[in-house]
Amino acid sequence: MSRMCIALAVSLCFASASWDARGAESPDKTNVVLILVDDLGWKDVGCYGSDDYQTPHIDRLAAEGMRFTDAYAACNVCSPSRAAILTGKYPARLLLTQWLPSGRWDAEKSRLKEARYLSNLPLEEVTLAEALRESAYRTGFIGKWHLGTETYYYPEHHGFDVNIAGRDYGAPGSYFYPFEGQWKIPSTGQTLVKKAPLSGKPGDYLVDRLAEEAERFIRSSADRPFFLMLSHYAVHTPLQGKPEKQKKYEAIETSQRQGKPAYAAMVESVDDSVGRVMQTLADVGVEDETLVLLTSDNGGFAKATSNAPLRANKGSNYEGGLRVPLIIKWPTRTMPGSVSDQPVIGTDYYPTILEAVGLPPRPHQHVDGVSLVPVLSGTGRLNRDAIYWHYPHYNQHPQSFPSGVVRAGKWKLIEAFETGEVSLYDLDNDLGEQHDLSQSESEKAAELIQSLRDWRREVGADPMRPNPQYRDR
Repeated sequence: MSRMCIALAVSLCFASASWDARGAESPDKTNVVLILVDDLGWKDVGCYGSDDYQTPHIDRLAAEGMRFTDAYAACNVCSPSRAAILTGKYPARLLLTQWLPSGRWDAEKSRLKEARYLSNLPLEEVTLAEALRESAYRTGFIGKWHLGTETYYYPEHHGFDVNIAGRDYGAPGSYFYPFEGQWKIPSTGQTLVKKAPLSGKPGDYLVDRLAEEAERFIRSSADRPFFLMLSHYAVHTPLQGKPEKQKKYEAIETSQRQGKPAYAAMVESVDDSVGRVMQTLADVGVEDETLVLLTSDNGGFAKATSNAPLRANKGSNYEGGLRVPLIIKWPTRTMPGSVSDQPVIGTDYYPTILEAVGLPPRPHQHVDGVSLVPVLSGTGRLNRDAIYWHYPHYNQHPQSFPSGVVRAGKWKLIEAFETGEVSLYDLDNDLGEQHDLSQSESEKAAELIQSLRDWRREVGADPMRPNPQYRDR
């Protein structure tokens, strides 16, 4: 029997067994909705300072929950960040540090050989969805997956009872029905045809279709505990907004725009979907029993939006590539309208959700995550000295270069792998990372570079190596 058949059989048997075990078991458990928006920048939401994009539903979620000012994705590109959320592990520990299936390495133009990385989220990992399903949760995944190049690594093999639109690719061919299109791989020139991620009808818009499926999942799960991961393809390219929304933003003076009108329209559609999800939770009577998290997988795309006052964009290890919105609403436990400046990262969601719903931690699994419950409940701060990043790759985004990063308190250090040079920033006084203090604060720089290198050894981060094919021009 092939590996794919074996994996499929095991997955279906496990799904069936866990489904049968539920019934009326633990009907009072807290539900979980995790909304992951692709490429949503830190300042792409009204409550984070956007004066251009219209996000009343997300703003309301922040008013009812806690908004984190210093939340980070686990990587500056999508696939590693998604893997970190689902496993509670740093991408470097997972050996999944680049977007899939490939990046932008060039044998003759790149000084260093890229580090090794996996092409699929390993089946051996016990994901957040698997942990919840083992405790009688119905689990649903809707939207962008991008964590496996083979069908037997899709969501249904990582703990989700339902997989709608989760595929190997990271963007649809089109946001308009039939959602198909062609995609050219820049590094090879190969043209791929992206088939539709889900069904629809003429006139359908992908963001709306995913919201519709999310509503259906919630309604069909209202009599049992459930975990829904709504993972939007938007606001990733292709930049295609609904015409009636896009016209509003086209009417804004160019100099007053934060980003392209099509992008602004897409942000608004995502916001509409959040409103639909929250309204459905209320309609079925479970809003007060549901933990809701909303975040992004990396910073905003440079050709679509401005991340100012943050420096750079998606693909970069400056703040514009790593810092993201994070809003968590935990009814009866989190002070409405509260704000936290604690540095948090995507690995933290796994242990946070387990503790919030009353399940025991799995420290051997979410080894790099820290539960945010003390912050959310207002009882304490996080017991963590630093957070780290490892990006031993090249990509096409501006201000991107292979590098490692550590943030400790107000300090952020970046080590460039090609040159070994370090830069040090005081984020409390220099959010835009314009003033390198590595010389004037040499002791702090030395302390942090040692911390970063010790961390890489501890997690088994794969290094970059000299590239013998590089041609110095």
